[in-house]
Amino acid sequence: MPELKLDRITKQFKNKIAVDNVSLNLHEGVYGFLGANGAGKTTLLRMICGVLKPTFGEIRCNGIEIGRLDGDYRYLLGYLPQDFGYYPDFTAKRYLEYLAACKAVPKDLVKEKVQEMLRLTDLTGSQKNKIKTFSGGMLRRLGIAQALLNDPEILIMDEPTSGLDPKERIRFRNMISSLSKGRIILLSTHIVSDVEFIADEILIMKQGRIIEHGTVAEVTNSVNGKVWEYLAEPAKALQMNEAFPVSNLKNEGEKVRLRLVSDSCPIEGASMASPGLEDVYLYHFEEVSEHVDHVERRTL
Repeated sequence: MPELKLDRITKQFKNKIAVDNVSLNLHEGVYGFLGANGAGKTTLLRMICGVLKPTFGEIRCNGIEIGRLDGDYRYLLGYLPQDFGYYPDFTAKRYLEYLAACKAVPKDLVKEKVQEMLRLTDLTGSQKNKIKTFSGGMLRRLGIAQALLNDPEILIMDEPTSGLDPKERIRFRNMISSLSKGRIILLSTHIVSDVEFIADEILIMKQGRIIEHGTVAEVTNSVNGKVWEYLAEPAKALQMNEAFPVSNLKNEGEKVRLRLVSDSCPIEGASMASPGLEDVYLYHFEEVSEHVDHVERRTL
């Protein structure tokens, strides 16, 4: 069973620090990386894959620096980047057979493994179609299939559900849960629901740093007392929506129920609500503390 250790990993591009002093110990389980675009998630995953070298720091797999492992480390990996390469005139079957050879899947297992991945990603009926005819969702499923071909012990997926419809996303989450035993699975996304129900641990990245790390319960507890609900007149609801990060608006008769995030009670009569992971995301990426000052609060 693999173990990954990231020790003070930093990546700098000219004057920009994309990943800033990240240290992590990763074991068996599903890790959900959440963050806005530009938070550093993709850069960090590319360093874990060995595609990029850190400016500073070291990544070790089972105690050995991944650069020294070379091909042995790549054999442990399955990787789905945001934009994976493919040959548009290949059929799905031929593409997976080609990649199985590239990943050194034993020849006597290639046919069986390709068919297994096609079934897993619901592409069996399209296996003889050229990839250039695939929809965005089908392409994403093909990317997931290629990442799993070599039965990797470390599976890294960057925005894996991009382009998938709700039914496909649920199917993907169930598939990841079924594959998590004995593996390290890293999922990078900005779609909270993709990881809320399947991740063993959540990591929230902002400006290159890990600002939250823990179970879903531990991370959501960090905004306990900062999530509020309020039933407002429509005009007041509109005003509050402009002043605060609002995660939900729901019409209830002639009024509007708001769910919002604020460091302190936003308005007299608001009641505290139990936080969810989406509230945590909103809290960190909508700059809650800077949205409105106390004078403005009193005018609401």
